[in-house]
Amino acid sequence: MFDISRIGSGLPFAAATADLAAAVREARVAVVEAPPGTGKTTLAPPVIAGEVAGRVVVTQPRRVAARAAAHRLAALTGTATGQLVGYTVRGEHLLAPGARIEMVTPGVLLRRLLDDPGLDGVGAVVLDEVHERGLDTDLLVGLLAEVRELREDLVLVAMSATLDAAGFAALIGTAAAPAPLVGVSAERHPLAERWAPPPSPALDARGVTAAFLTHVADVVRRAIGEHPGDALVFLPGVREVRAVAGALAGSVDAEVLQLHGQVGPREQDRAVAARREGDRRRVVVSTSLAESSLTVDGVRIVVDAGLSREPRRDAARGMSGLVTVRCARPSADQRAGRAARQDAGVIWRCYDEATYSTLRPDITPEVANADLTGALLSLACWGAPRGETLRLPTALPTAAVRDGEETLRALGAVDDAGRVTVHGRRLAALPVAPRWARALLDGAPLVGRRRAAEIVAGAELDLGRAEPDLLKAVTDLRSRAGDKSGRSGRGTAHPGGHAGGRGSDPERPRGDAARWGREVARLERLLPQRDGARADSGRPAGLVVALAYPERIARRTGASYLLASGTRAAAPADLDGHEWLAIADVTRASGRPAGGTGAVIRTAAPIDLDGALLAGESLVVEEVRGALNAGRLTARRVRALGAIELSSTPVPASSLGLGAVEDVVRREGLEVIGWSPQADTLRRRLALLRHHLGDPWPDVSDEALLGRLGEWLAPELARAAESGRLGAIDLHDPLRRLLPWPEATRLDELVPERLRLPSGARVRLEYPPFDAPDGAVVCAVRLQEVLGLTASPTIGEGRLRVQFQLLSPARRPVAITDDLASFWAGPYAQVRADMRGRYPKHAWPEDPLDPQYAARPRTGRGRASGDRP
Repeated sequence: MFDISRIGSGLPFAAATADLAAAVREARVAVVEAPPGTGKTTLAPPVIAGEVAGRVVVTQPRRVAARAAAHRLAALTGTATGQLVGYTVRGEHLLAPGARIEMVTPGVLLRRLLDDPGLDGVGAVVLDEVHERGLDTDLLVGLLAEVRELREDLVLVAMSATLDAAGFAALIGTAAAPAPLVGVSAERHPLAERWAPPPSPALDARGVTAAFLTHVADVVRRAIGEHPGDALVFLPGVREVRAVAGALAGSVDAEVLQLHGQVGPREQDRAVAARREGDRRRVVVSTSLAESSLTVDGVRIVVDAGLSREPRRDAARGMSGLVTVRCARPSADQRAGRAARQDAGVIWRCYDEATYSTLRPDITPEVANADLTGALLSLACWGAPRGETLRLPTALPTAAVRDGEETLRALGAVDDAGRVTVHGRRLAALPVAPRWARALLDGAPLVGRRRAAEIVAGAELDLGRAEPDLLKAVTDLRSRAGDKSGRSGRGTAHPGGHAGGRGSDPERPRGDAARWGREVARLERLLPQRDGARADSGRPAGLVVALAYPERIARRTGASYLLASGTRAAAPADLDGHEWLAIADVTRASGRPAGGTGAVIRTAAPIDLDGALLAGESLVVEEVRGALNAGRLTARRVRALGAIELSSTPVPASSLGLGAVEDVVRREGLEVIGWSPQADTLRRRLALLRHHLGDPWPDVSDEALLGRLGEWLAPELARAAESGRLGAIDLHDPLRRLLPWPEATRLDELVPERLRLPSGARVRLEYPPFDAPDGAVVCAVRLQEVLGLTASPTIGEGRLRVQFQLLSPARRPVAITDDLASFWAGPYAQVRADMRGRYPKHAWPEDPLDPQYAARPRTGRGRASGDRP
């Protein structure tokens, strides 16, 4: 069916096809490692198809790559796309029933796997570009390994340009029989390097600077003026791609093309199309998707900005955002390699050699920074809560798992053990993130199925990015698409992952509307048939958004908006006139906009108070809240939606309960009470024990103490509620309540407050700050006090030596040491020579270890010594 010799003509990977076929026949599993441009994505699927019965499903990390790979392989087989080789991505499905190879995105395969764990009709799965460490791909590694335990006939192949081949071989194989490795090295063409650092920093508090983008455009003009061939320019995001492409258009003798996930299929195909005789020279300005998953034909020049855009999760404020950072070194190397894949090339790096040497050595896995809510629901549906039983490339981070499961429990999607509920399966059946699935199911009876689907499709696909008001964006999309928008969209095989695409291209209004319309039709079909609009539908977008994110209901207060979660965020001008907003997307901001909020609202919809109370019903409270004014507690009876106060009435401070006072302390911090010297010393001693000995000694950090207020400070806070005074509390005795028993009896032995010296003095020890417990424990004392002490004493079961600050009789430092034996044997002689003439009445013995000093507690000329401060 596939003519491998014709398909592989001129491709380096053709040399490895026999090895791959043998691995598939004999082991049913393989790891393919081959550099970009060798043809592994083109050749491996048809080779595998020749060895298995059933369809070969190949994942590509991006929709652009899946479509391009299908078109290319179909062209090489002389068939129409979809006939023998097709693809399925979110919103598009081009695949005949008899097709042998299907290109998909990882999210499509993940959803299909949950619907059909046996993958009926599939003979092989190929996970391409696994080195990019996308979250869905990582999950597929673990899930497919389990499928193979039940289906020994299923072939699993992992492919990458650069990866930990041995590690993946063990993951998808077994410890006893790792997957066979199949590899080929690329033909290396000469690659010249040029360094073109910008005159000013590429990044400032607001992100990529306009000056740097101008610099990149200048470098591109210079590069194409000095070298032949097409140019490929790497920038971190769509905004930067558009800016540089706009600067180059009309100023270079070449066709300037954009390549990113938001340009239309025709533009994508044009950017990656094979070069033909007479074609005009091209400059392709791209995001990182052209690093490894796409081949851009004819490229001899690469201009690399050296930046990438990566997700960061801000758990404290309940938001995620994309931040621009220096790319990892493997990414920089892969970008450079694009210039020399087909002939000699040149890489122009818009940074210097010193910067290159400091780039991260590894790509950060998406799982390290991602919101795991959708992934955890998928794992719960699979029967592997938290992924604890799966062999994953990287274990799921504990904190992100905790936050994600908390969200799922609030949605009623999982139980306390992380197991999926019936409602959770309903949410998972909808091809959107869990929060938006909840908004669909609960919003449809309130605003109607069609309207709910329109709003969620607009938010999930983010097609209204140029219009931050989601209601206006949906209205605009509806008018473009017409009354029949989306009702005749092509069917899909449940495409989609945990999150939708990012942003729209204003140059593609018809494409945006069509894509949105298909998604609306698909979601509407999946919703239950019950309908209605019993709620006020004047602001349906706000109501649906608030159902997805009730904690993001926000009210304007001053120059910014206060969210129910307690976060403040700045709004764009288009939204700033509304008193209430339901926020669909809020992100961490570069810089400090709107009076220092540190967050920016990207997409929201207006909502009124009634809608906010309906969607945020679970957050509405009526309680007495405390505050601290001029050092005294005051009380107010408030009605609030989370952190947003709706009404407030002053009441006597005696109305405060223990919980209200605890809230004040948690909000203001323990410094509102203050630490007496005695309490501070005890805290330092306990912090040192915790650091060096661990459990059962308590954690005395601010976070830990505030989290356990009821265990150690409740009686004092209760009295403060009656008196209105927090400052009267001494934290020393309450802190002792945290001491473990019976270990508490050894406290003074392990970390004594004072150290007894040969002179008879008991000198206070200075412990390091509680938040720097790895510091030294210091004994500041006149040198005469330690005469006769042969070695530095230790504390904490001998784990830490006391550091002596040895002082002159005038209490000025003369030496610092935590090794007295070495000090006596060496530096002491010089100190004695310097000091004995200056202080002749004090002892400066030639032999500081003379037994008389150990036997008789003395200082100076023989006076007995007592406690020293």
